[in-house]
Amino acid sequence: MAYNCNELESGKTGMVFEIERYAIHDGPGIRTLVFLKGCPLRCLWCANPESQIIEPQLVYWKKKCLGCKNCIKACPEQALTMTPEGINIDHEKCNVCGKCASACNAEALVLIGRIMSVQEVFAEILKDEHFYRKSGGGVTFSGGEPLHQIDFLVELAKLCKNNYIHTCIETSGFVPWENMKRAVPYIDLFLYDFKTMNHIKHKEFTGVSNEIILDNFKHLVELKKNVVVRIPVIPGLNDDEENYLKLIEFLNGFVPGNRIDLLPYHRLGVSKYNSLNKDYKLRELEPPPKEKMEAIRRLLIHSGFEVTIGGL
Repeated sequence: MAYNCNELESGKTGMVFEIERYAIHDGPGIRTLVFLKGCPLRCLWCANPESQIIEPQLVYWKKKCLGCKNCIKACPEQALTMTPEGINIDHEKCNVCGKCASACNAEALVLIGRIMSVQEVFAEILKDEHFYRKSGGGVTFSGGEPLHQIDFLVELAKLCKNNYIHTCIETSGFVPWENMKRAVPYIDLFLYDFKTMNHIKHKEFTGVSNEIILDNFKHLVELKKNVVVRIPVIPGLNDDEENYLKLIEFLNGFVPGNRIDLLPYHRLGVSKYNSLNKDYKLRELEPPPKEKMEAIRRLLIHSGFEVTIGGL
């Protein structure tokens, strides 16, 4: 591959795969979402599979392809061929240089992930500073797992705080506590994911245990940080009553009455797996019915928690 992780300068540059403006569901007010690449989890339902590895990735959107073959002509490695099913990418030959994507006017081939400096990202964040002031918004760091790029994240969050911009982070919590501790002074709000309370199921569904996640949550609460619990509700995986009773017991020991966001499973990420030529194991799974979501919400409310369906 042409890209080397060593190209990232510690604390100066990071691997960003998207910057989304005018977001209203991931923290208070109008926000800019900064998506950082790289995640230690492999959740079966992951809606952003392009965020999992830190390296750039070439994705192919078959429906956008015009069949012009400009990408094939532009590829210096001869890694692309035209087939009846569209463009085929030989990932053994491809060095992810991005020349094919640059030649694709239809944007059927797209390079996901680019190295950006702290100042470049901050310049994007500042574009909507007026809306932050008016709405009580700010910036939300997401991913992937943003704490995975801790040096870059800290410098960027510090710059935002120094300019009085509200900071929020979406995190799986599966990082060394030292990483999270470094970010704490510069993050106003933590949106903290809980997948399932069952250790065995957690490893089966995400590839990792939840022990570090639970420990880090305890540490955050001890530091009196503002934390909102977020739960992706996945039918058949974590929507059973036992899971939520254990969650209630755990949270009541640390943050009774805390805010909880229930996030219904959706299928918006399925097409991304196709474009990355990856297998999606939950292809037949449908979103949870409204009645199920409401039953979970009532259970949590009855236990004293403030609960929303769909996020902030």
